[in-house]
Amino acid sequence: MGSNQRSISYGVDVVFCIDATESMYPFLGVVKENALHFYQDFMRVMEQKKKKVEKLRVRVVAFRDYLADGREAMLVTNFFDLPAQSKELEMCIRSIEAKGGGDDPEDGLEALAYAIKSDWNNSPGRKRHVIALWSDDATHDLGFGKAARNYPRGMAENFEQLTEWWGSKYAPGIMDESAKRLILYTPSKESWTTIRNNWNNVIHYESEAGQGIAGFDYDQILNAISSSI
Repeated sequence: MGSNQRSISYGVDVVFCIDATESMYPFLGVVKENALHFYQDFMRVMEQKKKKVEKLRVRVVAFRDYLADGREAMLVTNFFDLPAQSKELEMCIRSIEAKGGGDDPEDGLEALAYAIKSDWNNSPGRKRHVIALWSDDATHDLGFGKAARNYPRGMAENFEQLTEWWGSKYAPGIMDESAKRLILYTPSKESWTTIRNNWNNVIHYESEAGQGIAGFDYDQILNAISSSI
């Protein structure tokens, strides 16, 4: 029985949604460094748990504010296959700068929508689809930035539709219901707490607005993902 368990392999997709506004400047470096070390650290943790990851992919969504930042409001990549595309991921992560953002709330819900609609690995076998989102402040209402020329087509119309995209065990949404996980590192602001209190498969680590992300949160993310598999 134990040897069979050790032989089971998993496919893991992770989307990092990163607030890249100016207020994140004191903390963005830590988030970026953790993302760069994620492959080695995650594989080490999984090995300690005697679980084999056959395929690990990471996608990046860096978000700001459509009205304030225009074309620089949202950086959205495809999935990077790791470790084969580690250099490409590193170049992407290192290119993210803390700047812009306009008013305090950001377009974090649009970033979350991009993440939900990722090209997830849906091949047969055991898998986990994880969205990890960092922000030091609240979000605008979905659609706040619609007046921007580059606001994306096909975006969820409102928070209710975004909730439908996430789904539930009674009404599955876009993602695989058994595979999905959402990990939030955000303040207790309305949109984030509404998600925490009403969506399933959500882990919320609260931060104080304007005080960024504590270093130990990185270990929490590793444990949260590995423990869910």
